[in-house]
Amino acid sequence: MKRFAVIGHPVAHSLSPRIHAAFARDTGIDMEYVAIDAPDFDAALAAFAGDGANVTLPHKQRAALACAVLSDRAQRAGAVNTLTRHTHGWHGDNTDGAGLVRDLTSRNQLDLRQRRTLLLGAGGGSRGVAPALLDAGIGDLYIVNRNSARADALADALGEPARVHSRYLADLPSLGEFDLLINATSAGHETLFPILPMSLIGPRTTAVDLSYGAAAIGFVSWARAGGCREVIDGLGMLVEQAAESFAIWHGVRPDTDAIYAELRAVDAGLVSAD
Repeated sequence: MKRFAVIGHPVAHSLSPRIHAAFARDTGIDMEYVAIDAPDFDAALAAFAGDGANVTLPHKQRAALACAVLSDRAQRAGAVNTLTRHTHGWHGDNTDGAGLVRDLTSRNQLDLRQRRTLLLGAGGGSRGVAPALLDAGIGDLYIVNRNSARADALADALGEPARVHSRYLADLPSLGEFDLLINATSAGHETLFPILPMSLIGPRTTAVDLSYGAAAIGFVSWARAGGCREVIDGLGMLVEQAAESFAIWHGVRPDTDAIYAELRAVDAGLVSAD
């Protein structure tokens, strides 16, 4: 039996074992998938004898440094959420962006083209989704982070100065309306969701939180109170990025509708995001 895991800290909340168990059952693949709580990522990875792993908060950027080979997606992101063991070391990939775009465009029927976009956060989650959003055809992308140097670094790494702009938190009231607002911060996990100006919201604004459940409550509540046209949490992205990882490991992409519907039906019990 092949062994897989999700590695993060904290990780007891993770729905990834449940999602991958459903995928394995539906595709007839015999595998084990567990959650590993890892305050020290390097130590946890060294001790893990499995065939592959997902990586979640706060280790996605650290995981990239542990890889012998990085996919094009992982190189662009500078972050890894999917590890595959090979004889010469770990291969790293990043399925976050593909998962988000698939959820937004396929499940939610959202046209991303030319949308003026604000990305809150510049950590591993933001790094994973930003390249995919640009490839999907969004318009200008503004990146805002509590640590402005990290926002600057991400903007520089994306390499599209005509489309990508780094701004400071203090700039938010003067930035105007956005067509797409994406919260990729860890504020919801820390119960420290920042106060955002309602001037960011316009008549066609879609708000997306990469978290789900309790961790998304702050941003989702703000977006709904501000009158966003659509408000989407990160549950669909979680399922879709998991399916992308599953396909990398097993060569088959599982259907996601059944497990998404199952998890959405018990949404009141969800607590956080991978």
